Amino acid sequence: MDDQHNEIFARRDHPDGNDGLRPVTPGLVTEPDDIGRRRTRQSWLRVVLWLLVLAAIVAAAAIYLPRLRHTQSPAEGGRAMSGGPIPVGVATATKGDMPVTLSELGTVTPLAVVTVKTQINGYLMSVAFSEGQHIKKGDFLAQVDPRPYQVALEQAQAQLAKDEATLSDAELNLKRYNTLVAQNSIAVQTRDTQIATVGQDRAQVMLDQAQISTQKLNLTYAHIISPVTGRVGLRQVDPGNYVQTSDSNGIVVVTQLQPISVIFTVPEDNLPEVLKQYHAGATMQVTAFDRSGTSQLAVGKLETIDNEIDPTTGTVKLRAIFDNPDESLFPNQFVNIKLLVNTLHDAVLVPVSAVQRGAPGTFVYQLKPNNTVAVQPIKLGPGDGTRVAVLSGLDAGARVVDDGADRLKDGAKVTIAPPTGKSVAAATGPGATAPSQHSGGWTHSSQHRHKEDGARQTSE
Repeated sequence: MDDQHNEIFARRDHPDGNDGLRPVTPGLVTEPDDIGRRRTRQSWLRVVLWLLVLAAIVAAAAIYLPRLRHTQSPAEGGRAMSGGPIPVGVATATKGDMPVTLSELGTVTPLAVVTVKTQINGYLMSVAFSEGQHIKKGDFLAQVDPRPYQVALEQAQAQLAKDEATLSDAELNLKRYNTLVAQNSIAVQTRDTQIATVGQDRAQVMLDQAQISTQKLNLTYAHIISPVTGRVGLRQVDPGNYVQTSDSNGIVVVTQLQPISVIFTVPEDNLPEVLKQYHAGATMQVTAFDRSGTSQLAVGKLETIDNEIDPTTGTVKLRAIFDNPDESLFPNQFVNIKLLVNTLHDAVLVPVSAVQRGAPGTFVYQLKPNNTVAVQPIKLGPGDGTRVAVLSGLDAGARVVDDGADRLKDGAKVTIAPPTGKSVAAATGPGATAPSQHSGGWTHSSQHRHKEDGARQTSE
């Protein structure tokens, strides 16, 4: 071997079993025994690491699995494991009357809103109302200074007296002229001129009488009264101001509150049914609710229907009248309206919670005598939010599931859960807790469940 070379070739084994040569640096040649010991040490480290991971998983399972098992309700766990009957709530289909109503949005609109303005110019001397006061038609509201119009009235009366005297003199002259014409003492033309003079004087007297009536009317306008019965709003002008007929705000606004109306809209698709009852002379009841739709405000009746459909919205306006004795309806208030169009008599009624929707369409789970349920397709009619009418598919007296139906299927075995209230306390005995509805089924209260969990932990 040549000593001048910086590298030597050492024999190594290839993975394919063939021998080969590789260059190595003198003094750094790795022996085969060192390589084997290093590989053995790495293998042991991997084994120890996997054992530690496995031990951590086992420890976590041992800690959390009992807790998960304890949090599960024993009743639910037992049913899930044993496949026992599912507790459900049951209601009986009954016969009764179901109102056919339309729920719409409406706005309270007064029958009269009058802005009281002055009809003459002058100083506002006084107001005789308090803001928010209820007044009747004809009640005194305000007084405008009447003195200028009183003077004008006296002038017109004086002018009338003067013109009446002139007329009287002209009529006497006409009488004398008629006598002289009969005696051929004067020309006929003179008599005809006098006739025209009498006519002019009579017209002047009539003009004076009209002026007197005008000034009397102005004096009436100076004494402002309410044109309608209602409630006055805030005063728009204070006494001492000079008011004119051109003032846009007026003196005060009077709004009629009793009776009051509500204007609401109905879709054109529902209009034929409403018109049928309206043309038949039926009195259709209208109920007004507050904005949330929970509190009833007033009950009235449908008064009239507008003469055209709004083409932009496809709706028609209707007006309902309410007596509003307690003023629960206020102008421009937003309300929810329920219009009673018709009433179905002797209809089969079931709770809304019993109605299910799925592949068969609309159906209910009907309880059979063997404590199983069957899917029963039905055709629904109108409802009132709590009950719904069944037009076909179900007879009165049938028992349907109204609670816990989300876990059922056709032919499932069920057990009837005890009802809530006093009957539950009587059935479970003193000190027992009533069942509560949860996720469509019935579970015990949390206090009772904690006691069972504690007893189970003690036994374990």
